[in-house]
Amino acid sequence: MKAPVEGTTEASADGTAEGTGGRGRVRRRTVRAYGLAVAFLVAAVLVGAMAGAADLNPLATAAALLDRLPFVHLPGGLSPLDRAVLFQIRLPRVVLAALVGGALSLSGAGYQGVFRNPLVDSSLLGASAGAGLGATLAIVAMGGVNAQTLPVAAFVGSLAGVACAYLAGASGGPGTSTLLLAGLAVSMFLTAVQTYVLQRSTQDIQQVYSWLLGSLSAATWHQSVQILPYLAVSTAVVLLHGRHLDVLSVGDEEARSLGLRPARIRLAVVAGCALAAASAVAVSGLIGFVGLVVPHAVRRLAGTSYRLVLPLSLLFGAGFLVLADTLARTVVAPAELPIGVVTALVGSPAFVWILRSTRAVRT
Repeated sequence: MKAPVEGTTEASADGTAEGTGGRGRVRRRTVRAYGLAVAFLVAAVLVGAMAGAADLNPLATAAALLDRLPFVHLPGGLSPLDRAVLFQIRLPRVVLAALVGGALSLSGAGYQGVFRNPLVDSSLLGASAGAGLGATLAIVAMGGVNAQTLPVAAFVGSLAGVACAYLAGASGGPGTSTLLLAGLAVSMFLTAVQTYVLQRSTQDIQQVYSWLLGSLSAATWHQSVQILPYLAVSTAVVLLHGRHLDVLSVGDEEARSLGLRPARIRLAVVAGCALAAASAVAVSGLIGFVGLVVPHAVRRLAGTSYRLVLPLSLLFGAGFLVLADTLARTVVAPAELPIGVVTALVGSPAFVWILRSTRAVRT
């Protein structure tokens, strides 16, 4: 009896050690992923704050930014004009780009978790088409771009597009494929209505397409404060469902056996993602590829668990769009590229590379 007891004890010790080592490796990988995400976002913010037509001293700019942190006081090295450029022109744009990029990436990752499809983002569920139609109607009705009316119209249109898609999908029967097909149908219908409106108002085509390509050139602190409550609520809702999305990725039956309600979880996540995407496009226009590329890159870095994919997509998406906007306003200076063009030029090759180099990534 002694030998089996010793063998059992030794095996248990080895298993415990192996399990402890595995948890340690996962913990270290998680810490590295979060550290890299935070470093990437900080670096992107610094680059965005320093790059531009006006040359700002890098050390003085970093000191001025750190001086705004609580309990930090550093002597200022920027002139009053440089401080105005930094805090009234560049920093509002950097902050808004970070908020929009984080919202789009989080929305894309959430939709991919709901549909268990890595090729899904907000554009496939009526959010982008609804925002485009709302903005088009606002521009045509007001005879041009109105800074107060346009974001509201885009926000309402985006939420209305997702609501129509969800209601159509729910009435067509259960399942994520039905909802996705309903989203495609609604998007095509809303795009057709938008095209008809533009044909009836050809004088507004240039302004509409300028908005559709995305821009942060008119960014202000007020816009960031305006969308922050919506982003905070939607981010909290989506992040709190990360564990549930991991369970749904196994299957609905397994989720029900654990006491979860798949339909209710999908509704909550879709509503949170729709609110995040609507808030983003309301102030930036339509910006593609962010919600598609960033979650893929995060999965390669941190694995497929949505408890990590969602928050890391938020951080990396924020930094990605800050850098994309920096390129948009500097690469052809003094002119400026639409940010949607930059994200497409950078995102499409990156997406093709990710698809070719990823081996059986499971969402």
